[in-house]
Amino acid sequence: MSNQPVFFIPKAVLLDRDGVINFDSPDYILTPEQWIPIPGSLEAIARLTQTGISVTIVSNQSALGRGMMGQETFSAIHAKMMLAIEQAGGFITHVAYCPHGPEDACLCRKPLPGMVHDSLVALELSDSPEQALFIGDSIRDVEAASAAGVPAMLVQSGYGDSDAILQKSRLLMPDIMAFADLAAAVDFIMGE
Repeated sequence: MSNQPVFFIPKAVLLDRDGVINFDSPDYILTPEQWIPIPGSLEAIARLTQTGISVTIVSNQSALGRGMMGQETFSAIHAKMMLAIEQAGGFITHVAYCPHGPEDACLCRKPLPGMVHDSLVALELSDSPEQALFIGDSIRDVEAASAAGVPAMLVQSGYGDSDAILQKSRLLMPDIMAFADLAAAVDFIMGE
């Protein structure tokens, strides 16, 4: 008998952007040049896509609401990311992003589940959120997933204190798993 945890193949994977797909910065990603993919992340998205798993992005982008960048620059960053994902063989089914700051009292900003719910509707999984999986790098990601009834995993490729994030996350999801990066998480999902 194996000691390996039993896992499932999700119908959809919801990904945070900064710290999961690309390197994050405490000073925000404000230009297309600053958007640099984490090694293996684009290929991991491609593997999910090629297996028939829908991939979405669920990301707080408060630099927009704070006036640190305009919509045109944000769109250029997004276009660079989408092109890089497609060139690696992946596809993003849906993108949800929150432009608001923490003080704006919106319903979409993680840790609230608004963007997760929107993604589940777009994926036609609103009646079965347990068939999706959220992969993030922060407690906000885990809180949003938990509030929406979506299982979650952590990657430790963000800039925060990954051990502290994992410990706080285990208060919400005692069995949550953490991986070095998205490529390692997808290896696990695929049973490799």
